[in-house]
Amino acid sequence: MNCVQPKSSAVDQSIEAATRGLFALQQPDGHWVFELEADATIPAEYILLRHYLAEPVDNVLEAKIAAYLRRVQGEHGGWPLFHEGAFDMSASVKAYFALKMIGDSVDAPHMARARAAIRARGGASRSNVFTRVMLALFGFIGWRAVPVMPVEIMLLPKWFPFHLEKVSYWSRTVIVPLLVLMALQPRARNPRRVAIDELFLELPQTIGLAPKAPQQKAAWFWVFRAVDTVLRFAAPRFPRPLRQRAMQCAVSWVTERLNGEHGLGAIFPAMANSVMMFDALGYADGHPHRAIARRSIEKLLALRDHEAYCQPCVSPVWDTALACHSLLEVGSDQAVTQVLRPGGWAFQYANPHYPDVDDTAVVVMAMDRAQRLSSQTDFRASIAAAHEWILGMQSNNGAWGAFDADNEHYYLNNIPFADHGALLDPPTEDVTARCISMLAQIDESAPNSAAVARAVDYLRRTQTAEGSWYGRWGMNYIYGTWSVLCALNAAGVDHASPELRRAAAWLVKIQNSDGGWGEDGMSYRLDYRGHESAPSTASQTAWALLGLMAAGENDHPAVARGIDYLLRTQGEDSFWNEPRYTATGFPRVFYLRYHGYSKFFPLWALSRYRNLKNTNARSVPHGI
Repeated sequence: MNCVQPKSSAVDQSIEAATRGLFALQQPDGHWVFELEADATIPAEYILLRHYLAEPVDNVLEAKIAAYLRRVQGEHGGWPLFHEGAFDMSASVKAYFALKMIGDSVDAPHMARARAAIRARGGASRSNVFTRVMLALFGFIGWRAVPVMPVEIMLLPKWFPFHLEKVSYWSRTVIVPLLVLMALQPRARNPRRVAIDELFLELPQTIGLAPKAPQQKAAWFWVFRAVDTVLRFAAPRFPRPLRQRAMQCAVSWVTERLNGEHGLGAIFPAMANSVMMFDALGYADGHPHRAIARRSIEKLLALRDHEAYCQPCVSPVWDTALACHSLLEVGSDQAVTQVLRPGGWAFQYANPHYPDVDDTAVVVMAMDRAQRLSSQTDFRASIAAAHEWILGMQSNNGAWGAFDADNEHYYLNNIPFADHGALLDPPTEDVTARCISMLAQIDESAPNSAAVARAVDYLRRTQTAEGSWYGRWGMNYIYGTWSVLCALNAAGVDHASPELRRAAAWLVKIQNSDGGWGEDGMSYRLDYRGHESAPSTASQTAWALLGLMAAGENDHPAVARGIDYLLRTQGEDSFWNEPRYTATGFPRVFYLRYHGYSKFFPLWALSRYRNLKNTNARSVPHGI
């Protein structure tokens, strides 16, 4: 590979253009929020929810969503979980069903291809549990094909092997309204009487429970399958007063957390389940709880001239905090004065029951940097409160999860309901790294503290044999390795230490021939054996560059090639075109495309490169 040092004038021009572009997208009140795109599942479920409730048909909106679903159909005929990804059964069944519900002919070429792809892979009976619940609600399959989850779960004591507090926040908010639905077993109104029997290879009503998922352990799975068999017999015989008390408990739990127009848990699946729960309980359309739950879903729509889709949630705090870091790295007076706004501590506009560690750490680091640059800001109280909370959220193994501490009841991922393998919120390398970065940045004594020492030890233990770290919330080992290299640098770990050398060498090794870096969702597969190349993306290239610079490799030829890649691929709109997904909701199940990542991460990397070159610095002075 050629190694030509990028011209400083070209770097300056790129930074100036991207900075102008980013400021142009700032909201009037000072924050940023970009589209957050998942796979076809969420827009399909939005369509199906409207027909489940027999809402008036919005032909214009349905036509736009149909156009989106047709565009993201894969070459294999089905629908993938990420751009150019493999066929996914559940996404394909829901997308096909939604298009048929909208009015696409089953004889249309795209529908015929989808149907053939689904049937060739075993048919709709191979769908996951959440899709099976949808199929049961529409009456296509019997409830015998769905694992038993009695609503009496709401009454279990905390010491019981299964309790809501033993699973993640997203699982709690999805499960509680679903427990009511599974108890009442309502039927979708489906006024058009659309069915999808053609997607099954067998009579749908004869389908039983799904087999063990690949990640589930056989011994635990069969124990829980036996429990499911007992519950299937016993649950209908539970005393009626007990069931009524459990239902009231579930409804109260949901109502307390409705979160206004931001929705239950501020995530689409929980919000949709809450609407269907209120409907099943007989709440009228105009009832305040049902009405506000339904309105919350409309706020997730991303509308364009010819397409539309439904987002899984929105990400204003995350987007704003990361945009702030990018602009703080740019260092202009305009950047500093315009981004000095304290944000919330959750991911979304409002989610008071569920603040998250990752957002909090990133926001605090932005506040700390801003405060150091301007005497007119005072975020000390907010930073101190966050500092205390972050320390309190550290798990016993020295690491941090996203929303909970010590959420490591791994046996629960083997219950039949948890075939997605994402029931829990265990500590992860990327979130742990962010917390170390925050603690080290705001407190010079932190690197010598017991909390940081335990966390650094956790990261040393979890480094892979190839030198990388796992990325739970970003795709994947590039994201994790960037996060950890920043943390180790902030914690004062010597750049010559073996773990930093191995990580930097790994990043250099996996650089693509075009100078960029890339990785896709296949890196989460259970039989992962090392990095497999994927097309370069701007955000993943930026992460690799930021990681290498945190490791002291500012002058490495790989960094020059990466900077050149960003300069060459910047678009006329001052940003970078990035159709590929580079973020993760749930590994192997749900992936994300943050539309803001290709706007602020490349700007961040270019600005840091310029700053280090201009000052001849060998070390990054910030947490991230």
